[in-house]
Amino acid sequence: MSVAEELDSALVLRRDADGIAHLTLNRPRAYNALSLGLMAALQEELDAIASDRSVKVVVLGGAGKGFCAGHDLREMRSRTDSAFHEQVFAACSKLMLTITHLPQPVIARVHGIATAAGCQLVATADLAIAAENTRFGTPGVNIGLFCSTPMVAVSRAVPRKQVMEMLLTGEMIDAETAIQHGLINKAVPEAELDNAVAEMAGKIASKSPLVLKTGKAAFYRQLEMPLGEAYEYTSKVMVENMQARDAAEGIDAFIEKRSPKWTGE
Repeated sequence: MSVAEELDSALVLRRDADGIAHLTLNRPRAYNALSLGLMAALQEELDAIASDRSVKVVVLGGAGKGFCAGHDLREMRSRTDSAFHEQVFAACSKLMLTITHLPQPVIARVHGIATAAGCQLVATADLAIAAENTRFGTPGVNIGLFCSTPMVAVSRAVPRKQVMEMLLTGEMIDAETAIQHGLINKAVPEAELDNAVAEMAGKIASKSPLVLKTGKAAFYRQLEMPLGEAYEYTSKVMVENMQARDAAEGIDAFIEKRSPKWTGE
C-alpha cells in the first residue's frame, strides 16, 4: 500500500459490540506492517478506549492474510537518518506500553504470520488466540537487524533458552510450539478462530470492569517486585478492592446464588 493509498484508507478499523472493541490493523497488502501511520492510528484508538467505560475488552486482529509482519522495512529504508529511526522505535515502544497499561484486557486474534514487531504485539497482549496454521518469529537476525525491541516483550512471555533460539536463529515456530513456549494461550482451526476469540472475550466482558482494571494493573506491577514487596502491595490492592461496591455485590450474589449486577464502582 502506497503512502497515497494509506491516506485514503482507515489504517485501523474499529467495531464495538457487547462491551468488546474490535480493532483491526488494516494494511492487508503489506501484511499489516507497522508504518508510522498505522502505529499512530492504533495509538489514537487505544487512547480513546482507555477512558471509554463502555469497553470492557479489546480484541486486536489484522486484515488480510496475516496478523502483522512487524515494522515497515520499506519505510525504514526510505529514511536513513537516526532521528527518523528513533521516532519509529519510540512510537512502537509507546504503543506496547499503552497496551500493557490499558485498563481493559487485550486479546490478540492471530492468523497467518506474526513476526518481529508483530510477534511483539502478540507477546504484549494480555491473551492471545491463534489459528493453528499461524507462524511466529523474530527473524531480524536474517536481515542484519536484531529484534531488540521485540525481544523485550517476547522475553517476558517465553522462557530464556527458547526466546534466545528464536532470536539467534531467526527461525519461525508454529502455533503448537508457541503454546508450549507460553507465547499464546491456545490455537484453533482457522475457521473456528472468531468463535474462540468471541467466547473468551465474552467471558471476560461479563466480569466487573472495575475488577478487570484493578487486576490487570496489579498483575503487571507486582511482576517487577521482589516477593515480599509483591505480597505487601497486592494485600493493599485486595483491601481496596474489598471496599468496592462491585466486591460487595459479587460476594452477596455468590452467597445468595444469583447473578451479580456490576456497576463498575
